[in-house]
Amino acid sequence: MQKQASRILEVRDLRISFSSRGIAKEAVRGISFSLGEDRTLAIVGESGSGKTVSALALTRLLPDPPVCRVSGEILYRGTDFLRMPEKKIRPYRGKEIAYIFQEPSTSLNPVYSIGYQIGEAIRQHLPQVEDVKQRVIESLARVGIRDPGLRIGDYPHQLSGGMQQRVMIAMALACEPRLLIADEPTTALDVTTQAQIMDLLKQLRDELHMAVILITHNVGIVADFADDVAVMFRGEIVESGPTDRILAQPEHPYTKALIGCIPQVGRKRRRLTTIDYASL
Repeated sequence: MQKQASRILEVRDLRISFSSRGIAKEAVRGISFSLGEDRTLAIVGESGSGKTVSALALTRLLPDPPVCRVSGEILYRGTDFLRMPEKKIRPYRGKEIAYIFQEPSTSLNPVYSIGYQIGEAIRQHLPQVEDVKQRVIESLARVGIRDPGLRIGDYPHQLSGGMQQRVMIAMALACEPRLLIADEPTTALDVTTQAQIMDLLKQLRDELHMAVILITHNVGIVADFADDVAVMFRGEIVESGPTDRILAQPEHPYTKALIGCIPQVGRKRRRLTTIDYASL
């Protein structure tokens, strides 16, 4: 078990509800988890299980009440973000805690060059950097963009999906955050590119000594990446623990069903496992 002093993030009884026309719907129902320095936690579950809204709540990126209400405790290095004024939490976003969002084609601004967008994060959080252009070039080189000095003037539509995702990673890591939240970083990418992106994230995580939260519905990518896994189902964490134990000896029926959906070479089966929600 991790010692209290080693924890960079601790979430206690997090609850998130959304209201529409006077009707409140609870999307996240009292989840708790912690993350240690230099550790990687994968939050796994299907679409609609509450993974992404939980990740957005960590730095208060969700709408304000009465549209959305968030309660519980979100302790980042001992400071409760839910009880901080907005102006004090803003400097943490992008510098201490960075995000890689889903669908880079919609996350990148189409009217600005990639160099400008990465530079914007540097200018905002690292005003001491004198040569922003050089820092942008170094950030692009770090994520494997060829000829970064020539590509900084490119616009998102000029890049492939894999290169757009690399730009998103470069933007997130430009200020060398202590915690990276990667929300479905391989969505809409082909299998080969998915593997390249995950290898890149693993390399950069080790190089920068970051803690990482990986949000994914794909159990297959967590085995070689995450130290720990938390399985979310209908707004709750139904099972959590070390990755090797969860994958080898799942206890909750939903976890077993998710793992059963992973295609495996040599396993003879006509169809993938069907998740029987009525039994959960």
